[in-house]
Amino acid sequence: MPKTRRPRAGRATARVPRVVLILAAYPRRAAAERAARLLVRGRVLACATVTAPARAFYFWKGREVAESGALLYGKTTAARAGDAVRGIRESHPDQVPEILVLRIAAGEPGYLAWVAAQVARR
Repeated sequence: MPKTRRPRAGRATARVPRVVLILAAYPRRAAAERAARLLVRGRVLACATVTAPARAFYFWKGREVAESGALLYGKTTAARAGDAVRGIRESHPDQVPEILVLRIAAGEPGYLAWVAAQVARR
């Protein structure tokens, strides 16, 4: 069986989809998990991870706040990021939800392709 050479790191062999990470903070784990399930079932996020407890410190309406909550990390494509943000915003209990869309500079090509395939419009 002939050996195949692996491409060197940094050398593109195929078009890698633009993947983004959606980060959203929730006041309760249950709300974050509900949103995660809905967005994955709706094929808006390929994968969602909820971590809790998280602790946030900030000022709101002139008062210092420290509260527990949960973080939702969702992986999707740049093309579906708007749908993910809308879905989170519509179901989020906060008046001003923390929702961030972070570009992924690089990643495992197979994983990035899997993310793109999961959220491709059917």
